[in-house]
Amino acid sequence: MKVARFLPLLIFAGLSLLLAIGLYIGNPQEIPSVFIDEPAPPINLEPLPGYKEEQGGLTNDLFTKGQVSLVNVWASWCAPCRTENPALLAWAKTHDVPIYGFNYKDEAADARAFLENLGDPFAAIGVDPLGRTGIDWGVYGVPETFVIDGNGRVVLKHVGPLDANSLRRIIDPAIREAEARTQKPS
Repeated sequence: MKVARFLPLLIFAGLSLLLAIGLYIGNPQEIPSVFIDEPAPPINLEPLPGYKEEQGGLTNDLFTKGQVSLVNVWASWCAPCRTENPALLAWAKTHDVPIYGFNYKDEAADARAFLENLGDPFAAIGVDPLGRTGIDWGVYGVPETFVIDGNGRVVLKHVGPLDANSLRRIIDPAIREAEARTQKPS
């Protein structure tokens, strides 16, 4: 019965080993999404008040015109969003794929100040002040970026901030895949 005394320690050691394996093998930025290969969830977000409202907000109509697009979920209070903004700005200048901004649980004045101070890579911005649309999209943290094909289907969900390397290594191949499977309108 001496083994029984060590049973809790053995169980703890086994669980610790499983956790360590999961941390080293898994990539938290590649969290599977139920939306991959599915139509983008419903979205109908008003434009950011007092900021380029003529661009309009975000609706699903933007994603079904044969044009591949990115949807970047961001907020002014999000430090990683500030970190990724320069990479998005540079990427937007060299690519013809629009980036749509999905402003999540933010104050309008703070969001405007963020864009005015750091730059605006977005073709249009929609606001989700209460986070209800974010729930529909499976957002649980910002930043998150979605690649949407021209038929309105989700190709990729990337969790975490983007930089030049991740844009080149993760987003660009997903865009090529999205372009290949987009049915051009006749």
